[in-house]
Amino acid sequence: LRQALRSGVAAICIAGVAAPAVLASPPKPAAPTGGLDVHVAQAEGFSRIEFHWAGKGAQAQTRRDGQILTFRFGRDADPDIARLRTAPPRWIKTAETRHVGGRLELVLTLTEDADAKVGASDGATFVNVFPKPAPAAPVQTAQVVTAPAEPEPPRPNPVPAGGVVHMDSKVANGQVALSFTWANPAGAAVFRRGDAVWIVFDAAATLDISKAPRGITQFSAIQAYRGTDYSAVRIEASRDTPLFAVAEGSTWTIAFGPGQQSQPSIVRLQRDPESGPPALKAPVAGATRIIRMPDAEAGDTLTVVTALGPAKGLASRRDYVQLAFLPSVQGLAIQPYVDDLAVQREGDIVRLGRPGGLTLSPAWASQRRAQDSLGAPQAAAMPALVDYDHWPRTGEGGFLARYDALLDAATAESGNRDRDGPVAARMALARFLVGSELAFEAIGVLNDTARSHPELLENAEFRGLRGVARMMARRYKEADADFSSPALADDPSSALWRALSAARQAQWTEVRAQFAKGGEAYALFPPVWRARFARADAEAALRQDDLVGADARINLALQEKVDPLEELATRLVQARVIEAEGHKDRALRIYTAISGAPLESLSAPALLRATQIRQEQGSITPVQAAVVYDNLRYRWRGDATELEAIRALGRLYLAQGRYREALEALRSTSGGRQDLPEAVALQTDLATAFRALFLDGQADGLEPVQALALFYDFKELTPLGADGDLMVRKLVKRLVDVDLLPQAAELLKYQADNRLDGTPRAEVSTDLAVIYLMDRKPEQALQAINASRTTVLPAALTAERRLVEARAWSALGRYDSALEILGKDNSSEAQELRAEITWKQKDWAAAAPLFEKALGQRFKSPGPLSSEEEGRLLRAGVAYSLAGDTGSLARLQSRYQGFYDQAHNPEALRIALSGEPTGKMGVGDFGRVTADNEMFAGWVAKMKNRFKTARAPVGPPSRPAASAKQAQAGPGPAKG
Repeated sequence: LRQALRSGVAAICIAGVAAPAVLASPPKPAAPTGGLDVHVAQAEGFSRIEFHWAGKGAQAQTRRDGQILTFRFGRDADPDIARLRTAPPRWIKTAETRHVGGRLELVLTLTEDADAKVGASDGATFVNVFPKPAPAAPVQTAQVVTAPAEPEPPRPNPVPAGGVVHMDSKVANGQVALSFTWANPAGAAVFRRGDAVWIVFDAAATLDISKAPRGITQFSAIQAYRGTDYSAVRIEASRDTPLFAVAEGSTWTIAFGPGQQSQPSIVRLQRDPESGPPALKAPVAGATRIIRMPDAEAGDTLTVVTALGPAKGLASRRDYVQLAFLPSVQGLAIQPYVDDLAVQREGDIVRLGRPGGLTLSPAWASQRRAQDSLGAPQAAAMPALVDYDHWPRTGEGGFLARYDALLDAATAESGNRDRDGPVAARMALARFLVGSELAFEAIGVLNDTARSHPELLENAEFRGLRGVARMMARRYKEADADFSSPALADDPSSALWRALSAARQAQWTEVRAQFAKGGEAYALFPPVWRARFARADAEAALRQDDLVGADARINLALQEKVDPLEELATRLVQARVIEAEGHKDRALRIYTAISGAPLESLSAPALLRATQIRQEQGSITPVQAAVVYDNLRYRWRGDATELEAIRALGRLYLAQGRYREALEALRSTSGGRQDLPEAVALQTDLATAFRALFLDGQADGLEPVQALALFYDFKELTPLGADGDLMVRKLVKRLVDVDLLPQAAELLKYQADNRLDGTPRAEVSTDLAVIYLMDRKPEQALQAINASRTTVLPAALTAERRLVEARAWSALGRYDSALEILGKDNSSEAQELRAEITWKQKDWAAAAPLFEKALGQRFKSPGPLSSEEEGRLLRAGVAYSLAGDTGSLARLQSRYQGFYDQAHNPEALRIALSGEPTGKMGVGDFGRVTADNEMFAGWVAKMKNRFKTARAPVGPPSRPAASAKQAQAGPGPAKG
């Protein structure tokens, strides 16, 4: 209110405006419709003329040349100015209209003894015309006094050649940056006044603002001015738009909107003890000039102090009786309320005064204001006690009066930045805020005091007071840092706060230990805090199964006279004790009563526990309980109640076989208080459920595709190490069984690329390569092998990888490469693969004995041939036939003709072993086709059986995450 009154008085009383030269017009608003109305009024001391567009305010650009005022409007019109021409009001000679460039200009001629003030009210431009004041005596000059400037030190001229400074603009990430590059570093001031931002430079140049962005939200209009010793830009921008000023060399960048720029340093205003009469001074580093700048919109003149970068200013408006400092991000802007305000600069020091001195409160006055009838809040008996009887008292004036008095005293005291200066007023303000439970405000005051007086960090009361404030703000770890200070090590009052902080962090053993240490101070606290301390110790005793101790603390808390909600909080803990004692019906009655409390922090946990008891007793179905749990997890979030509700819901879903819903519920926490034991238990439940599904076989009842989709949606739960590897192998086995080879390959590829290293990765990559070969993708099989090579692998794994790689080269037609890889491997699998390669090379004479040798003495064993054996027999017969070895073919037929009827393809066997052609296809052609199919099918069946009896993962079960990436060294070096 005081600020508004001063602004109104200044707008009425200050006259004599110097009109600026307009260099660029702001973006034009939509043109109003209708004609221009000219309103004329006459008062005893002045005449007034206002301009309106058909009832709406009309804005005009104003120019003054001596006694001639020219108003230029945004469009053309033909107003009625007969009154101004025929019977003009006092101090106006005449008026005329002009039509220039499609716009209207209205020209007023004033009398010689007249002066005028132009302004805007409710969007309408007006002019007040009044007589010039009579000349005053020299000692009573009616001008703003600016002390003679000291000779400027030599400074390079910042104005570029040509006298024009071009403004560049950039719009990015919601911020608009306007850059002005000078020839040399220029002083600047950037400040707010109402809904406008002024950018003032200490050099007279033409500012080219033609590149100003249009259609943006950060500001709506921009206008440039040029004075005799300055240049300026006025920008209309909302007061809540963030503003930054950054100096880089000779470039000033002014940014509108949130961004990464740093805040300016603060200019400290203080009394000037050296000036004699009361005065102010402000150290402004790099101050360059004091400029008197007219503001046509407000109709007054500002005094602006420009300075070089980096940015420094005032974060908020500062009001005094005779002047006000406007908020700025660079330099200073002073709005005078008197005519004889003197502003001078002495180097970096700016001094403000009057011939008779400014009207300032004496230094002791602001401190005395805090010493009202109540006195300043005094320290309590113990460092961490809160004196609720005295600290929050406000007296007859109410809270604001008390707060203002204490704040004024603290502000005056903070002006002395000497480390040896007093801190009593600021500590008194902090006590008042803590007593009023304004925790964040108290933390701010105490932190600011500690920055200027670091020695307070060793003060017991300071540590205790800030610890209490942080506890009230629920910053428990920060509070622990204060209460753990050596200054409070043996303080009983701090021990009680440590107990409460430990309870909030579920450190139950610490709660009991600290509560016992604080017994001496317990009775000194007010009832509400005694109840909270006792309730915390009761909950700790309950969590440690000390039901007798918990009941004793509950009774201690119930003895205190507190408000009903505090008592209900104690009753809630009491119900949990009763439930733990086995009296569930009695506990249920208490829970039911508390569940109707108007405070969600009480009703939510009460409803949760009541529902759990009803479900155990069978009075509600699991479906009904699930509805309650599901509602509770959204109704109350961020603490143990939410986590317990989610755990209960997840268990219900798992019991009902609703696996996906169970996992989604267990994963749906709001993310708050992950340090609570309930959060750890919830994560354990989630991991256990996932392991039960994919490691213990609970998901075996799902279709393989469903199991795969569920695994993918929650794959981040896959444990690291051997268990995770085994989980994936089991799922891959199911996918391979139903020929979902691409899905199985994708699952193994993720494991190999993201979760494994060394030998485990080589094993999984080998399986991946086999699956690629089964899916007839030999190129990908080779990529899987090559991407997982390492120098040390178990011998068995090395041999297996050699066979897989050779088979891949064979599938690509690179038979020589395949045989080279097999080398001297004489295992049965290698011999079989050599036979296949020899077959593909059409070396029939060499291939046939290899296939027959692979069959061994199979003809002596009854029973049908497997697909793999049938393929070998087919190939052996076809190879003997194509090689012309009729004797070997006859031997083969005599041994295996009894297996024809039980074969998968009896006709193919009969034709292949008889050597007789069929139709247009010879024995060789027919045999090659059928033998290739049968051999590949046999190999695929063999590989499927291999996955069913897959090797155990390398390493011990449940390997910790840190070792999951460490390969187990196999016997002897080998290349895979």
